[in-house]
Amino acid sequence: MSLDVRPALAVIGGSGFYDFFDNEATTVEVETPYGKPSAPIAVGEVEGRAVAFLPRHGKQHEFAPHTLPYRANMWALRSIGVRRIFAPCAVGSLRADWGPGTVAVPDQLVDRTSGRPQTFFDGGGVHVSFADPYCDELRSAATKSATDALPMKSTGTMVVVQGPRFSTRAESRWFAAQGWELVNMTGHPEAVLARELEMCYAAVALVTDLDAGLEEGDGVHAVDVFAEFKKNLGPFKELIRRSVSAVTGTDTCDRCRVHAGVSLPFELP
Repeated sequence: MSLDVRPALAVIGGSGFYDFFDNEATTVEVETPYGKPSAPIAVGEVEGRAVAFLPRHGKQHEFAPHTLPYRANMWALRSIGVRRIFAPCAVGSLRADWGPGTVAVPDQLVDRTSGRPQTFFDGGGVHVSFADPYCDELRSAATKSATDALPMKSTGTMVVVQGPRFSTRAESRWFAAQGWELVNMTGHPEAVLARELEMCYAAVALVTDLDAGLEEGDGVHAVDVFAEFKKNLGPFKELIRRSVSAVTGTDTCDRCRVHAGVSLPFELP
């Protein structure tokens, strides 16, 4: 790996979000103790700032939500200098009034996945604070970057399901009955792995559909989800660029530094 400038900020693109830079970017191949990340990392410039971009599912959407190399992705970003991450993603809505085209910046997460490696600490007695899973500073930057093109919700609870199937109507109604607003397949363990590596992290969620329990019909179909995401991709990318520009600091905020006074079993990259 060779980089002239180490990017402190990264964007992880979700389904349909496979590139980010309009100008020239440097491609970086990174090896990690957990294998290769989803794709080579692109490093480019946004408003004079070096930014890393990683397509979460690969350049050709090679990885399903339950097979993603989450640990390799987060380790690779940290190893090239990243300390703050925006994570745009596609989500289903559990509220009829948060329709397709709505952007939400969630403040809470519920994990309903299973079998995914979700920690770097398989030993050593390390327990990470995760009561508030998203970085307030990054959430604020994203919220302030709202545009008229996409209505913005500044809070929300995102429940992360295993996938790759969509929810049943009963599951969807249950999630909504808990007061949760969004359903997604990739937000966990990505968020907690960022916290374990002391990187600020915020999800920025684009609603592509109403989940199965909210309306009649055949339920959610992947082709419709991708079509809705593609329709809003231009203004969504602009929102993420504005969010990147709105970030004032480049290092991990104090709240996302969770290992003070703790002896780790290995050195962070």
